[in-house]
Order: sequence, then structure tokens, then C-alpha cells
Amino acid sequence: MAKVKRGGQTVRRAAAARGRSNTRRKAKAKTFSMMDSAMALLPFTEEQMQRIFFAIIIGAAVALAWFVASLAGVPAMAQHQVASLASDAGFEVRRVRVTGVERMNELKVYERALAERDRPMPLVDLETLRSELLALSWVKDARVSRQLPDMLAIDIVERVPHAVLKKPGRMVLIDLEGNELEPIKPAAAKDMLVLSGPGAANQVPDLAKLLDAAPALQPQVSEAEWVGNRRWNLTFKTGQMLALPHGEDKAATALVSFARLDGTNRLIGGKVASFDMRVPERIYMRVPGRAQQVIAAKEGGS
Repeated sequence: MAKVKRGGQTVRRAAAARGRSNTRRKAKAKTFSMMDSAMALLPFTEEQMQRIFFAIIIGAAVALAWFVASLAGVPAMAQHQVASLASDAGFEVRRVRVTGVERMNELKVYERALAERDRPMPLVDLETLRSELLALSWVKDARVSRQLPDMLAIDIVERVPHAVLKKPGRMVLIDLEGNELEPIKPAAAKDMLVLSGPGAANQVPDLAKLLDAAPALQPQVSEAEWVGNRRWNLTFKTGQMLALPHGEDKAATALVSFARLDGTNRLIGGKVASFDMRVPERIYMRVPGRAQQVIAAKEGGS
């Protein structure tokens, strides 16, 4: 007796399977579409995301190596394994970026930074490098950071030139705090305030405060001499000299008084060669040749 196979059940199963497959495909496509949309909203490119994931993987591997070596009680081995893993992954100093340099010699910064070249990033001592940079005369502050995978970023804060310090046989550029920056030629110091006298560099902040008391006179002062480690002699661009008294308040008062007298009598640029205000409420003026004229007048009248 012949048997007849019925295909109805098989067809229904196949159709159901195809339906489930289509449903999974659509769900998968929808999921990827949502992921693509989410990725598009992130402020990273696909390449940057790959680098981030790569850095996370390497970081996890480094942490694991450190943990294993630390359990073994060998910190040196842990450090070596971390450095080796980082170096193999490309995390070592290949490039140096320096910003903030305007006046100083930039090569001096690179000389210290490039000593770290090819060193694995975990072994770079940022604080030591920063200390070396702070030892440079022009550097007021320095920020050093790692820019993974292979860059050291250095941001320099320079000192600002304020005046020129006259020393025996040479002239030196200094900042507002009196720090010596670098030697300077006399021709380059032509339009700058020139300081002289033993200990003058230590008095730069006080001198700046003193000159601020008479802003109208400040641009006309070309030189300042610290005398006897106690007071200032100011020389104007006309070559005339003003002797100020000892003491911060007394000197400021005398300078303001002189500014007022100059405003009404135009002392600067006149015949007087020097002004002495060391005696309170008095001003002594020396006119070149005046003494000889007085003597001659007395002799003629005798």
C-alpha cells in the first residue's frame, strides 16, 4: 500500500522560519541604524573612537600587568612590564609640542624635552622635567602633560622684561621681580629703564611702586641709581638728576611734590642740572656755572 507525504506542515514551518529570520534581520538593521545615529551625535570621528577604545584596552592590559607584578612583590618588574607594554603599543615619546614662547630661546626648552625622546610614556617624570624647565631664567611657570599616544605637550609662561640692570662690565635684562633674564647690549637697552647700584635688583618692585606715584614723570625717567642701599637718584631723559630722600613714604611724597613743581614751572628740560629733595619741604637746585657767576659778581663789586 503506497504512502502519500503531506507537505503542508513543512511549508508552514519553512514560512515561519523565514518570517523569524526576516524579523531578526530587520531588528538587527534597526539596531545598527540607531547605533550609527548615536555615533553621529558624538564629538568624535570613527578614527578617534578607535584610538580611544585602543587606549582603554592598552590601559586595562597595563593595569593587569601592574597588578600581577605587584602581587608578586616586585614593583620594579611591574614598572618594567608597564613600560614594555606601553612602548610596544606605541605609547612612547615621539613628538614634543611647545607653546607660550615669544622672547626666550625656544631651543633651550626642546633640549630638555627631547631628552625624553623614545622613552615609554609611563616612565616620563613630568615633575622632574617641569623642574628643569623652571630652572631656565626666562621661565616663570611651565605646564607639562602627556598627549597620548606619543606627544609631550609643554606650555611655557615667560617672564616679562621690565628694566636693564647695569653691572660691572655688562648689562642684564631683568623682570619686575628683579630676576636676571639674559645679557643685553647697550644699544638694545636704549629705550629701557636702566638700574644701577649695589642691591638695586632687590628693589625693583619698590621702585615700580614709587614711580607709579607720579605717572606723569614715569615715562621721563631713564635711569635709577640705588644709593647707599637706602635711597634713589633718578635721572631723566634730559640728563637732569633728582635726589630723593630715604624712606618709601618720604620718597613718594617728594616725587609727587616734584611732579607738581614741574607741572607749574617746567623744571625738566630747564637750566637746572640737578635737584636735591633729601631735606623735607625743601628743594635745592644746581645750575651749571652758577657758582662761578656768583663769585665773579662778588669780585666785580668789591
